Amino acid sequence: MIKNDIALFIEKKSEFSRAKSLLIVETILSSLKEALAEDEKIEIRGFSSFKVVKKKTGYGRDIRRKKQIKIKKGKRIKFRPGQDLKNI
Repeated sequence: MIKNDIALFIEKKSEFSRAKSLLIVETILSSLKEALAEDEKIEIRGFSSFKVVKKKTGYGRDIRRKKQIKIKKGKRIKFRPGQDLKNI
């Protein structure tokens, strides 16, 4: 499913036009991006939660060259499905 499919679904379920539905989807997604950029936790009850997790500097193994490599610190987004999503 892509953004246009979600906008089409909103259009069918409501009285909004396609352009208005697409604007709604874009607004929701941009607000989620901004919240994650500010390290905020997002929780959508029954669906999922997203949070930013900081990764420490660590070491990994390059199996081709058989050398130890340094993994830089950084951030990643952790996704946890909600109970309703788990039951599908």
